[in-house]
Amino acid sequence: MKAAVMEATAEPIVVREFDDPEIGPADALIRVEACGVCRSDWHIWQGDLSWVGFAVPTPSVLGHEWAGIVEAVGSDVQNIRPGMRVLTPFHNGCGNCRYCVAGKSNLCDNNGAGMGGFGQLARVATADFNAIPLPEAVSFESGAAMGCRFMTSYHGVADRGEVKGGDWVVVNGCGGIGLSAVQVAAALGAQVIAVDLDEAKLGKAIEEGAVATINATDGSVPDQVRDITAGGADVSVDALGIKATMLNSVNSLRKGGIHVQIGITSSEEQGQVALPIDLITMSEIEFRGSLGNPNDHYEPMLNMVASGRLHPETIIGERIALDDVPKVIESMTTFQTMGFTTITDFS
Repeated sequence: MKAAVMEATAEPIVVREFDDPEIGPADALIRVEACGVCRSDWHIWQGDLSWVGFAVPTPSVLGHEWAGIVEAVGSDVQNIRPGMRVLTPFHNGCGNCRYCVAGKSNLCDNNGAGMGGFGQLARVATADFNAIPLPEAVSFESGAAMGCRFMTSYHGVADRGEVKGGDWVVVNGCGGIGLSAVQVAAALGAQVIAVDLDEAKLGKAIEEGAVATINATDGSVPDQVRDITAGGADVSVDALGIKATMLNSVNSLRKGGIHVQIGITSSEEQGQVALPIDLITMSEIEFRGSLGNPNDHYEPMLNMVASGRLHPETIIGERIALDDVPKVIESMTTFQTMGFTTITDFS
């Protein structure tokens, strides 16, 4: 098959022929129809998650945000059949550990990365558990976004942030995750403030439902949030993962507010950021991590997309061919992409 291959950490990605994935008895082989190029792919390419023990062998086909059509299934697969439209979460669960059984498959003890979307064919492990049927009313492009960034934002906003109508919600960072968080929070009835350094991204956030924007280069973000909200936000999301956005997020909250950490840190922080603990304690602020979206939580999100209440496709900034993946990955080093960049041409 044709694939965009990571040959070594931080070395140029190469588009070339690569072995077709092999599937086991419980797996499914998928012909990929759409795949997002996600900032997490960039982090993996940079070796940025080594401090949490995550690494991929090389050569390897990245791409963990994808959807497609089932080509073949293993002998033990019962519910997934060739011809079905499916997506898969980036965190493929085992289906048997205490977290999977409890409906928290995103925290699976035996988590496997659902990668391979930068190729024409990809494998879904434990397909009966990890291949999520994609309704006919939902496009492959939307399905791909729900493999990572959109579903991550949905879980972070709806589940971990517990956002409800009338809440003031701040979204720090308006990349793909941030714009998704803006759209989801607005759909839930929240008043959303978007924060970024890029005026074009802030303009896009308004299109996705934000009622106000803050350019982080123009003075104190927390002070501006308090002015807009008359005291501070109910929920604040860090969609980027750097020290500045994390501190702005926590310091923008009113008493009893919830900070949701979605963005993963870069090589500069390596997972370590000093927090205003006394403020958190004395204001009873909650700091909540948020990872992906449990398999059991896909139904309400898919229903909202199918009914038109959510629309991941509007966040797509560019549709590209597989041959364009190397330059897009490299452009992420300087934050040049807008929204989702999605591979739709695998020829």
